[in-house]
Amino acid sequence: MLRQDSSDDTEDVSLFDADDETSRRPKKSKIKHPIASFFHLFFRVSAIIVYLLCELLSSSYIACMVTIILLLSCDFWAVKNVTGRLMVGLRWWNQVDDDGKSHWVFEARKASAQTKKTTSEAESRIFWLGLISCPLLWVIFAFSALFSFKVKWLAIVIMGVTLQGANLYGYIRCKVGSRKNLTSVATSYLGRQLLRQTVPKEEQAVS
Repeated sequence: MLRQDSSDDTEDVSLFDADDETSRRPKKSKIKHPIASFFHLFFRVSAIIVYLLCELLSSSYIACMVTIILLLSCDFWAVKNVTGRLMVGLRWWNQVDDDGKSHWVFEARKASAQTKKTTSEAESRIFWLGLISCPLLWVIFAFSALFSFKVKWLAIVIMGVTLQGANLYGYIRCKVGSRKNLTSVATSYLGRQLLRQTVPKEEQAVS
């Protein structure tokens, strides 16, 4: 476990609640979690559509703002707690320990012969495509609102960049952390294999 100070506190752990039943399923390119895949894109795409068409759909700025914020909030919760775990085996959150210090925890499902079979390339592409493309669109909207002097929309755009950017950053940290774990596991495994091969040779030389 890796623990640092203040807001940079991180902890890379394995995904403890991965389903054993799904780990026995063969690897296929088809979508294994259609509902999760649907809602992974539904809330964030709906928020973008409402933002682009809000002036045509309604003359009330408050109604549009509340609708977009609700969609962004639902998207943040769904992606952070549900779709990331089901679609790519990643999850992240923040916790406070007994000393009152804040720690960021990044989970990645441990790589093994069984868990590799649960990976769906189609779901992985959908997950990362939606996770990366939508925050980029909100960044474009932010510059557009700023240069066109639409100050009233800037607060909504900043909310979109913040919530969806936070999920993007969290899952990138999960992905990087999981690769570090895989590297350490591979290194330790090779070390044990070399040790096993070296010890018998030394015993034979002594005998």
